[in-house]
Amino acid sequence: MMLHVRFIPILFGLIFITYILPSCDKNEILSPDIPEETEDSTAIEMLGTGSFVFDSYAPLSNKPVEVFYHVPLTATAYSPILFVLHGGGRDGMQNRDQLINKADQHNCILVCPTFSSDYYPGGDSYNLGNIFVDGDNPSSSSLNPQSEWTFAVFEPLFDKIRASCISNVSVYDVMGFSAGAQVAHRFMIFSLNARINRIVAAASGWYTVLNNEITFPYGLAESPAEQLDLSLLFSKKLYVIVGSNDNDENAPGLRRNDIVDLQGLNRLDRAQHFYDEAQNSATSLSSAFNWEHHILPNVGHEFMGNSYFGMDLLY
Repeated sequence: MMLHVRFIPILFGLIFITYILPSCDKNEILSPDIPEETEDSTAIEMLGTGSFVFDSYAPLSNKPVEVFYHVPLTATAYSPILFVLHGGGRDGMQNRDQLINKADQHNCILVCPTFSSDYYPGGDSYNLGNIFVDGDNPSSSSLNPQSEWTFAVFEPLFDKIRASCISNVSVYDVMGFSAGAQVAHRFMIFSLNARINRIVAAASGWYTVLNNEITFPYGLAESPAEQLDLSLLFSKKLYVIVGSNDNDENAPGLRRNDIVDLQGLNRLDRAQHFYDEAQNSATSLSSAFNWEHHILPNVGHEFMGNSYFGMDLLY
């Protein structure tokens, strides 16, 4: 499948690609790790908005991800690529549809994967990234191979999008809402080598705090990131955002227990705690700190309000 960032008349399509766009040779835009066959030679003209099933990443090929995308008609080879990670409703199509106008405004390419509960059931497989078989009880014996972590989908999917859009961008942005914000900030923590540019974690229910004295999933102890140099994370560009009205201690789906409640009793307080803990750690390490924390006035736990604000921060 090929997505185009501009309309190319069929009669002259092959001539245009061969002679006008020599810099878009497949060897320049495909990652060396992506097999040749992922570039579909039968170009299908798209109208900007569509979907496809991504199952070409071998370790998770039995867990296909349906990807909903929107490519603005004004997009270029340098338009930013934004991955949008859904919340517990697991509806990438709805997320894409709600953000089309905003994507057109900022001329960015939307990539909204749906992680179906059929293949990524519960919080262990989605929110916690499938790092452990049972994320609430981490152990070396239950640690999954890194190639099978849910985060592992994003890099080959980025290469697929980049090749299909004939894109010259080398990094991508990530924005997650609610459960998707949990995925987003853990993706940053546990995938340091990913080609992430910036991350927006919007209205996360709770966090993996950057503290190696607190056991995963609430901290880094007993996790693959336990000995991580935290300054590497503090140098990342992370936006922690939450609505001022997202303060319901009894919100549906909000995790509550004695450990997580140490982060606060609602999403508003927990976002502040996560940010403050990181900032204090960065100060103690004399590390650069590139994170930002934003409280959105008069916004509750809502996808549109958080996502519009997040995209305006990014672009």
